[in-house]
Amino acid sequence: MQKIIDEHKLNYYINKYNIRDIFATDMTPYMELCIFDRNEYICKSKEDLDYFYFLVHGKTKVYLLLKNGKSLLLRFYKPLSVIGDVEIVKDSHTSSNIQVVEKALCIRISMKNLRRFAINDTCFLRYIINSLGDKLEKNSRANSINLLYPLENRLASYLLAISSSDEASSDISGISTYKLTEIADLLGTSYRHLHRTINKLCNEGFIKKDNQSLVILDYDSLEKLAGDIYE
Repeated sequence: MQKIIDEHKLNYYINKYNIRDIFATDMTPYMELCIFDRNEYICKSKEDLDYFYFLVHGKTKVYLLLKNGKSLLLRFYKPLSVIGDVEIVKDSHTSSNIQVVEKALCIRISMKNLRRFAINDTCFLRYIINSLGDKLEKNSRANSINLLYPLENRLASYLLAISSSDEASSDISGISTYKLTEIADLLGTSYRHLHRTINKLCNEGFIKKDNQSLVILDYDSLEKLAGDIYE
């Protein structure tokens, strides 16, 4: 993570997402812009969270670590998403891992300043309630998806989510043979089933293997297969 000293860019994102309107009092003096590189963690499970984040650019994946050592994908965050709403209310450790998929820009406010100036702010609390309600609904949906959707649908959504959104035909970097076990855990399946499903998508012309990476060949067909599963 790197802090960015750029008032113009900070104000651009504040205005783009109307972040001032989330608070009854002016919290902009306490806002900072920061950047996270691909694969970097914004937070890890069971850690103290020192900052409240507004994701204003990029994409992150959210997943749980289970007691059996496996992990389970919940969803992807896109702008505007917040990180720290549960922790500011419960004053608790983080419950999930949030890892950057595409280089991410966040506006952050320290939890100390939020608790000092905004914990009784009705506008902010109303925003938090709406955020928590949205996350509860989407987490319930994610649990249903992991139980009921076939792997090929979930894999299609995952591949689209981690591929670059700026390219018409994208190399899905980070997907290589040694990571398939990790991805199988995230998608709640076995390595063998994942491998078979990747081969099926290759045979159907949706993707291809290229030097231990995967390349999307047919975005339209893959999007139809994926639907909005992890949105």
